[in-house]
Amino acid sequence: MNKQQVNTEFSVSGQLLPGDIAALASTGVRAIICNRPDGEGADQPNMVEVEQAAQQAQLEFVYLPVLSGKVTDEDAEKFQQACEQLPKPIHAYCRTGTRSMTLWSLSQARQGASPAQILATAKAAGYDMSSVAHRIAGYRQTSAARQRYDVLIIGAGAAGIAVASSLLARNKQISVAIVDPAEVHYYQPGWTLVGAGVFEREKTVKTMASLIPAEVDWIKAAVAAFDPHNDCVTLENCQPLYYHRLVVAPGIKLDWHAVEGLPETLGRNGVTSNYRFDLAQYTWQLVKNLKSGRALFTQPPMPIKCAGAPQKAMYLSADHWYRGGSIDNIDIGFYNAGAVLFGVKDYVPALMSYVEKYRAQLNFSHNLVKIDGAAKTAWFARQDSQGNTETVTREFDMIHVCPPQCAPDFIKASPLADAGGWVDVDQTTLRHKQFDNIWALGDAMNAPNAKTAAAARMQAPVVANNVLEDMGVVKGVAHYNGYGSCPLTVERGKIILAEFGYGGKLLPSFPSWVIDGTRPSRAAWWLKEVLLPPIYWKAMLKGREWLVKPVKASA
Repeated sequence: MNKQQVNTEFSVSGQLLPGDIAALASTGVRAIICNRPDGEGADQPNMVEVEQAAQQAQLEFVYLPVLSGKVTDEDAEKFQQACEQLPKPIHAYCRTGTRSMTLWSLSQARQGASPAQILATAKAAGYDMSSVAHRIAGYRQTSAARQRYDVLIIGAGAAGIAVASSLLARNKQISVAIVDPAEVHYYQPGWTLVGAGVFEREKTVKTMASLIPAEVDWIKAAVAAFDPHNDCVTLENCQPLYYHRLVVAPGIKLDWHAVEGLPETLGRNGVTSNYRFDLAQYTWQLVKNLKSGRALFTQPPMPIKCAGAPQKAMYLSADHWYRGGSIDNIDIGFYNAGAVLFGVKDYVPALMSYVEKYRAQLNFSHNLVKIDGAAKTAWFARQDSQGNTETVTREFDMIHVCPPQCAPDFIKASPLADAGGWVDVDQTTLRHKQFDNIWALGDAMNAPNAKTAAAARMQAPVVANNVLEDMGVVKGVAHYNGYGSCPLTVERGKIILAEFGYGGKLLPSFPSWVIDGTRPSRAAWWLKEVLLPPIYWKAMLKGREWLVKPVKASA
């Protein structure tokens, strides 16, 4: 928690964690206002978790969610009313504190404070609110004051940093900026191994500042809206940012609220998920402590990132119980909203051998819709072959949940999105179908490939080449073949290395005598545990394109 004191009655910070609340209360704070909608980040606790911690600390809590970059006068009025009614001092938070500070600034203006006074107070607290002051005073930024980048990248996840590094590896003369408010970057493929007790979670996180290339301008803000007709994006503080070419890579939204009751019970009552940094360790605690009972593992409708991750959690958990001799006492159930175990049939026989080994019950067309952690009960919507739906109830001792997933809200609401809310691109060139100076990669675009870090690693050089080809810097348009990889951890020490492209075509990186991806392999486990993390940190994010050199159409 990075608390910034604005005045004696008000302070602000970025995202609060439940563990921050006691320390916050000890500083004298008596009320908390949450301005961040749930589901904006993979490491974000739900509002309910923070509210419950506030209640335990006897602090009042108000939830006033505001969409990034869309702070309205009505929002400011509600914020002002809350501040008038709540006991002082008050602490407000959002993703970075910017929205909360914007609301405070607008509410101060409503009470007669001068723009100069607002600017000075905000600056002393570490926030630049000049755009708010301009809005209050009716100022409009002139064209001469616009900042315009050769390439503007949205998102500093695996895809965003990789494409920035690949761009600069080809040409260091262009101006590049990355927009992302996060202070830390996660190696999310490692969370499966954290949940199995193989990795410590500290191995999966680094500071963003240590990873973004020094030549790149890092704009620590969230994007609120796109205006592709004017080559402009609007930031959360309502500031416009201009570009010649835009690369969109914001990742995917984990929609925890799509399952009734899930946010209220995550991280306790035996309810866990390897899809969140702070919960993967809880998965391992549950697995170690479970000696008998029922363990459920869920998978929502596609698309999701790393489609094999829900069953990876099942296999590694079952392997621990198998080795420990308790598996005969544990009823394992896999509840998949889809109709098949894995989308590429070549890998299914090997996977089924492990399903049989662990005596796991496969339940297809079962979609988790509700959960009651205290009652240890889950409800699934089951659809039969005729399309009829019924509700199925299952009790559990532990449940690993994969949350439903969708495109980020600011993408779904933008002119870049298709009917499903994803960035609409040509699946081969990854160029936007409508706006010629926009490309997308990673989880938020609509090409029909697996949403994995390996896919982003292949896509980044393709996008970098094609952006520079459009600028006349390189020759030849590169094509993406849909490559994705899913190392299916079927037991500790063995992996089925699924590598495939569009249409389920197998695209192995190694000869079969090195790694046969259709069979469990110790070599593949060594690749996952030992080689892939440094390849991610030191190659992919540094523009070193080992085994992923782009293939050009003219070649």
